[in-house]
This record gives sequence, structure tokens and C-alpha cells, in this order.
Amino acid sequence: MKQIKNTITKAEIAEMPKVQFSGRVFVIYTEADADKAVEYLMTQELVGVDTETRPSFKKGTTHKVALLQIATADTCFLFRLNRIGMPASLQNFLMSDVLKIGLSLKDDFMMLRRRKDVHAEEGNWIELQDYVGRFGIEDRSLQKIYANLFGQKISKTQRLSNWEAETLTESQMKYAATDAWACVEIYNCLEEMERTGAYELIKVVEPEKEILETDIILIDDIYTTGSTANEISKLLKQNGAKKVIVLTIAKD
Repeated sequence: MKQIKNTITKAEIAEMPKVQFSGRVFVIYTEADADKAVEYLMTQELVGVDTETRPSFKKGTTHKVALLQIATADTCFLFRLNRIGMPASLQNFLMSDVLKIGLSLKDDFMMLRRRKDVHAEEGNWIELQDYVGRFGIEDRSLQKIYANLFGQKISKTQRLSNWEAETLTESQMKYAATDAWACVEIYNCLEEMERTGAYELIKVVEPEKEILETDIILIDDIYTTGSTANEISKLLKQNGAKKVIVLTIAKD
């Protein structure tokens, strides 16, 4: 039986082995190649979708979405939208009945609309951030969800790289493909869990959540200066305790 947690820590993820997409990656630079890629994608039952945008490190400067990655279990297409825009075939695919899996889709839809007035949300989509909630998973990031389900770490080192570069590096291509492919893997895993019920949720309570917005009674069995109780009270409040009441027990 598969064991999952309601939440997983960054420290746990740091100890996990890295995972990377190992299938075919095709970078799409022309509208003609986009049409061919879409023709292939239209034959698939489901795909994973993600986008990348060049980061801005200057106040007031923004960029349009530069890359749209669409992956199956073994093939990923990287559409360089900063080069080809949004071809009609690609727009039609986004609004098609092919099942498309993504995470934080509202952000992706918004960025795609800024590139072209396309209403991708009218297509057939599943939001993983909503889907994982059915299983008691509280984390919403791709890295944490994947680590929880598979015990492997997706590297995020390329996230803030230049997605409008003349040529994408091998590391950028692997990163982009992995994110889209991981959506497919997560969905397939969750669907299997839902179908069979063969999973166990382990409820983990993070220490800071145990005291968040709670009233705490602190009992000290010896009263001297009171400095120890005061320091502990201060620490509890810093970590989210609503009220700390100190009771001191001493011999008469």
C-alpha cells in the first residue's frame, strides 16, 4: 500500500535523489513545426502542460510568456512562443478536448492571454492543486507533490534562467520538460490511488502549526527571577501562540 503524507518538508526533499525527464525533447522554432507537433499531440489521451517566462529583476519591467511545454509520458515539445507567437493550431489544441494536466493553471492561462487573446481555460483541463486535496495532501507546489508521491526531487535551479535566450541550454530544456512530464506522472499516480484506494495518509503536524493561534498555559515549578518562563513565553508568541499564561508552583 502506498503511503503519502499530508505535508512534506524541504529538509526531507533535500535528502531525496533527483529525477529528470528522460524521454524525447523537441524544441519548436517555426509555425510549421508547431503544426506537426500539435497533430501528434491531438492523438494523445492526456498531456502535461507548463509555461516559462523570463524573470524580471528590475522594478516595472515584465515579460510575456516565452515557452510553452507540453509533454506525454515519453515525449515533450517546447514551443518557443517568443519566436513563433501563438499559432492557430496551438490555440486550437489548448481549447481542445484532449485532457491537459497542469498546476497553478490560472497563472498559466493569464500569461498565455497576455501573449495572445486565447481562452485556453475553455479546454479540457485538470488542476493538480485541486486534485491532490482529495487525498489529504496539503502542499501545492509541484516539487513537494512529486516528492511526496515518488520520493524523488525535481530540481528548480533553472527556474529563474533566461527563457528568451537565443538558444536554450540542455539544463533549461531538461528542466522545462521535467515540469510538464511530472504533471502527467502525478495525475496517473493519483488516478490509480483513487481507483484502487490503495494508499494510506500519514498525518504530519508541523511544530509551528501545533501552537498557531492557540492559548497556552506554561507551568513553572520553581519561581526565581522568572527569566526562563519569560523567554519561553516570548518564543511561543513569536511562533504563533495567541496567548501564553504562566503559572508558577512554589513551596510556601
